[in-house]
Amino acid sequence: MVMVIDSQPVRDRAERKRLARERLLALSQLLDAAVEVPLLRTRVGLDALLGVVPVAGDLLSAAIGVYLVAQARELGASRWLQARMIGNLVLDAGLGLVPIAGDAVDIYFKAHLRNLRLLQKELGEPYIDLDASTTTHRRR
Repeated sequence: MVMVIDSQPVRDRAERKRLARERLLALSQLLDAAVEVPLLRTRVGLDALLGVVPVAGDLLSAAIGVYLVAQARELGASRWLQARMIGNLVLDAGLGLVPIAGDAVDIYFKAHLRNLRLLQKELGEPYIDLDASTTTHRRR
């Protein structure tokens, strides 16, 4: 199989895996932890903003999530893990459809980062903390 990235064919499997890993990290951070919101003491991403648009926003977020599951498959995710990842996306999209409460859920239920952690655990990779500030801070 030949994959084309930036008009350059990528034939090397190791290179395809490296590119898939980079896309997973970048998109997961963009969707779930792009911006720090001090008032909420957490980070939010594009998923929370898309969730404001009824139905279409949650569907778009889920579609991007399915793309990330395909990237996980490229890295060697088992069928069981892929099913769990899709389950997280379905839960995120389903809860996001609820008016107002769904928007709050989109802020705190970070399906894409959760899926990234599951993948890293299965592959035996150390958890890549994207950035020390992407973890949510809990009130004490």
